[in-house]
Amino acid sequence: MPTFAVWSVRRLDRSFGSQLAVAGGVIEMVVRTKQISEITIRRLVDHFYTRIRADPVLGPIFVRAIPGDWGPHLAIMHDFWSSVMLTSGRYKGSPATVHLRIEGMEPQLFDRWLEVFDETCRELFEENESNAFREKAARIAESLKLSLFYKPDQDWPRKAT
Repeated sequence: MPTFAVWSVRRLDRSFGSQLAVAGGVIEMVVRTKQISEITIRRLVDHFYTRIRADPVLGPIFVRAIPGDWGPHLAIMHDFWSSVMLTSGRYKGSPATVHLRIEGMEPQLFDRWLEVFDETCRELFEENESNAFREKAARIAESLKLSLFYKPDQDWPRKAT
């Protein structure tokens, strides 16, 4: 198998409007898409949670919450995002109830979650599609923060500090 310097491959790749991800010595070509479909939602969810597991802030929290097989969680997230973006109605859960059970949950963690989600969306989708996902995610995060942390006798920060 021929090997290429990553710089050289990236330089050549720019002319095709795609990006490269390098992990564990494997070069993966990531082509941004204009389409939101079941296939691209699956791709987003899978890439996003790969990043989450590697994230120094969020990774440990997710590993505690999902200590074993991630397959069932990913399937739920595929259904969730399909319901949100394609109105498929496949997701039947209660996100607030699930997040209430997570040890160590704090408002600022949603900001970090959104950062990782934004990076993943920008990598995988063209601007309009990326923005559609990111806007929905921001509203969902705000809703979850309100349901988990809002106290009527305190000012509500729109973004954790």
